[in-house]
Amino acid sequence: MRTVTSHDVTRLLEQQRPPFVSICFPTEKTYPDRHQGAARYATLVDRAEQALARKYRATECRPLVDRLRALTHNEPLWTQAQSEQAGLAVLASPLSFDVFNLRNPPHERVAVATSYLLRPLIRVTQSADRFHILCLQRDEVRLYEGNRDGIERLEPNGVPLSVADALGNEVTVQRKEQAPAGKSPGEPHPAPRGKNAPPGHPAKGDDAKLEQERFFRAVDRAILERVSNPSGLPLVLVALPEQQAAFRAISKNAHLVSAGIEHSPAGVAPKQLLEQAWPCVEPTYLARLGQFIDDFGTAQARGLATDEIATAALAAHAGRVGRLLVDADFTSPGQIDPETGKVCSTNDDADGDIVDDIASLVLRKKGEVIVVPSERMPTTKGIAAVFRF
Repeated sequence: MRTVTSHDVTRLLEQQRPPFVSICFPTEKTYPDRHQGAARYATLVDRAEQALARKYRATECRPLVDRLRALTHNEPLWTQAQSEQAGLAVLASPLSFDVFNLRNPPHERVAVATSYLLRPLIRVTQSADRFHILCLQRDEVRLYEGNRDGIERLEPNGVPLSVADALGNEVTVQRKEQAPAGKSPGEPHPAPRGKNAPPGHPAKGDDAKLEQERFFRAVDRAILERVSNPSGLPLVLVALPEQQAAFRAISKNAHLVSAGIEHSPAGVAPKQLLEQAWPCVEPTYLARLGQFIDDFGTAQARGLATDEIATAALAAHAGRVGRLLVDADFTSPGQIDPETGKVCSTNDDADGDIVDDIASLVLRKKGEVIVVPSERMPTTKGIAAVFRF
């Protein structure tokens, strides 16, 4: 079990051999419900098996069902799932088998279709509400990435995590010695360190301030080049007020948000960091989402957008949809004909979801998909599609 990445979504979209079984459900953390995860999952596998039997021969289904059922005996999985995550997504086909943890509890769904239910995964990987957190101290840093639902620690190549990583063995700074009359001899010389200063720790006094500046500059440069510029995500700074000021004074990172968390990050748990960081990022997220909604309204007035599912399905099949907003909670049972793009609605949730199919089509055609909370959707029909042409 692991957290889904954008590479996982791309890989799952590329698979072409059905049946595709999707099982998504929330997990519980309180007693006694947290001990029922495996039993609850087994019931969902029963439903998947019944749906498979209606559409495929038993010889085709048996290996897939056996593999799904084997997961009920994976005790470490259920112990971890019940204690650490809000939900699970199990995605299985003849060619792959994946178990992903979800930070946000999904609706309970079972589907056997020609594509996976990917909306819960897209919500995790989309860029709309993702951000980074930089926990900065005088001699070390921690870096996290996540969204409103959870964060995970990163250790990117090339980003120094300690003053020793950044400055090597030469931990103290260079400064100019002053001649008696106040004239400089010209060349910088190593500043002396206290004889009891341990390796990898900053010097004291003015030397410490200059050394901290060198460290902060190295951190800022590395994060800008290797994290912020490639991702384009907002960066929240967690540091004491004086270190907030010192870092912001030298930072060239345009993704660093103006609101920061002004206390030491030492000993602060990821859950607490998330609770404090999201309010710093939410205004940026809401502004970006507001722009998407305005763009949809403008495009719709020009005949270049739609909230009609059937129209959006045909447009997505033709590669015309550049951006798709989808309601996080809206369901529309059925599938899209992969040959024509026409909608085939049903009354059975196990037949798949048309909204998920449209989202998958848009992603395959290199469009953008954004999962939006129901209360912020600009339509009541589950989707808002903006055309490329």
